[in-house]
Amino acid sequence: MNDDDDEVVDWVAAFPPGTTDLESLSFECYVRPVSFAALEALVARSPRLTRLGVNEHVSLGQLRRLMANTPRLTHLGTGAFRPGDGPEDVGLDIEQMASAFASAGRTNTLVSLSGFREFEPEYLPTIAAVSGNLTNLDFSYCPVTPDQFLPFIGQCHNLERLYVLDSVRDEGLQATARTCKKLQVLHVLPLNALEDADELVSEVGLTAIAEGCRGLRSTLYFCQSMTNAAVIAISQNCVDLKVFRLCIMGRHQPDHVTGEPMDEGFGAIVRNCSKLTRLSTSGRLTDQAFEYIGKHAKSLRTLSVAFAGDSDLALQHILQGCSKLEKLEIRDCPFGDAGLLSGMHHFYNMRFLWMSGCNLTLQGCKEVARRLPRLVVELINSQPENERTVVELINSQPENERTHGVDILYMYRSLEGPREDVPPFVKIL
Repeated sequence: MNDDDDEVVDWVAAFPPGTTDLESLSFECYVRPVSFAALEALVARSPRLTRLGVNEHVSLGQLRRLMANTPRLTHLGTGAFRPGDGPEDVGLDIEQMASAFASAGRTNTLVSLSGFREFEPEYLPTIAAVSGNLTNLDFSYCPVTPDQFLPFIGQCHNLERLYVLDSVRDEGLQATARTCKKLQVLHVLPLNALEDADELVSEVGLTAIAEGCRGLRSTLYFCQSMTNAAVIAISQNCVDLKVFRLCIMGRHQPDHVTGEPMDEGFGAIVRNCSKLTRLSTSGRLTDQAFEYIGKHAKSLRTLSVAFAGDSDLALQHILQGCSKLEKLEIRDCPFGDAGLLSGMHHFYNMRFLWMSGCNLTLQGCKEVARRLPRLVVELINSQPENERTVVELINSQPENERTHGVDILYMYRSLEGPREDVPPFVKIL
């Protein structure tokens, strides 16, 4: 690709001529158009192709022609899912697209759908013919409304993984709970990732999933508010949870019904879900929640914490109690040197620790680097344009180290030692 004149190199045509053994072709993240003639020819001479993911420049009419040449397709990334201006889309109607998916449905091979990046709602019902076979459905880029989502999800009895925007609302999640009894993975992502955005999903949807999808293994749930009761419900009904990531987008949000911290909800998660390996906390949490985590989350390997805790005691509970912890990310919490140094016995067993916006000092960070020389300890300035800040911090006099705050601490285990490509706003102790 030539950036000077935006000339597009026909990389698809660079594949060798003749029949290929290609089984998977995905360029969903490639931002430029590709030669459709070359793409169609490549797909046609790849009889073993089972996975195809196209980008947003492939129109519905072109997708229809590609599907006609892929009878063994199991995974399809649809790209834009709207008609284009090319000759393949002249005269294209809903019935023709429905027929293309009906043909795929008759083979019973297509089990995964994704894409839908610029979809036109009137064409969405055309995928109904394959809904009964689907085990994976990704609507992460598709702001479907309940009216568009409900008729379709009601046919997805075999669905195991679902990725949606919160535009489906609680009604969509309730319909999912009624139908998708085999659901194992659920991601509910925000259409508008702002703290003051409209509330589209709530504890109502999460409670419905807890009661209807008891085989759930992993969930990522963005919302504006939550209750302890809903989190407790999912801990009691979905005891095989391995991943629980609750993202209440408002900072320090308590249980919006009782006004209490979210301690008991997260406490129930770590008590009842003994297989839990990954946890993301949010909402108003006191040190009590972290006492629960340290005491019960014995399988936990990855933990993300933000805007939570009251004191260093919370971090001490985590580092002294979670013996299998490998990855710890902490943002904007009142944890300082005492909390950090309480984990000295465990840091060599971890892959990394990230702390930003906390109460660390240069003295505490230097103490870790001194006592654990095989650990890489990086100090990062979150404002790279002000490089002097981190330099002055490193070069400060010993008597000032206790008062110099650290912006970002990143510690990690490395057999190779410190990296050599350190930018100016990063200093390694």
